[in-house]
Amino acid sequence: MDVKRIVAFRCAVALWLAMAGFGVYAAPDEIQVYTEELDEPGESGVELHLNHVPSGRTKPTYPGESQSAHRMQVTPEFSYGLTRTLEAGLYLPVAIGSDTGLVDNGIRFRLKFIAPRAPTQKFFWGLNGELGWYARRTSESRRAMEFRPIIGWRDNGWLVSFNPILDVELSGGQSHKPSFDPALKIARAIRGDTMLGVEYYSEFGPLGDFHPARERPTYVYAVIDTAIAAGVDLNFGVGRGSRGAEDRWVLKAIVSMAFE
Repeated sequence: MDVKRIVAFRCAVALWLAMAGFGVYAAPDEIQVYTEELDEPGESGVELHLNHVPSGRTKPTYPGESQSAHRMQVTPEFSYGLTRTLEAGLYLPVAIGSDTGLVDNGIRFRLKFIAPRAPTQKFFWGLNGELGWYARRTSESRRAMEFRPIIGWRDNGWLVSFNPILDVELSGGQSHKPSFDPALKIARAIRGDTMLGVEYYSEFGPLGDFHPARERPTYVYAVIDTAIAAGVDLNFGVGRGSRGAEDRWVLKAIVSMAFE
């Protein structure tokens, strides 16, 4: 194991221990705003997602759902650069819960496209598509798709990225009407590779039948992005849920590294 992997492993373990100490449950297995970043052709990468909140649900909202309280979610995401504009990804979410022990929560595949642009061009756009199979304990729909447009701007000091996400349930007797779940990130470089910013996530509900504004689950995160070693990056955030959100406070961390 090389130095980069050792550093990433130690960072992941440290975050796991620190966040597990809160006695928390898992938020969604990925809390992330997508930008223009891609693996180079032939390059592979891995991101480790850890998502938790300080209080959770102890009763199921549908038959067979596991409790979320005192559950920790850890999701390795593996990626591979296919071309200069196309990247493939694989998610393997797992959870550790007081009522389930260590369990897997399904599998997801994604394909991310970023439009070609000149090196000096600051505007970027693209599309990420995702297909997933989910465990009954975490979702009424065993299969779902996600369409995530990516629209953004990056220069030497600022990053702005907007993801107007559409989620579609494919099974479980659920409505197949797409649900609109927008995500936004605004970050400012403060020193070297370090950026401070804000991330916003919300669930508007099905197209044409949005939830009332006061009932929409919405989360706002204060985040930091920084390099913690050569080729190893960290995204860490503390989020606050709105009145309509089930979770009041959320902790999230992503440790990522790329391999040639």
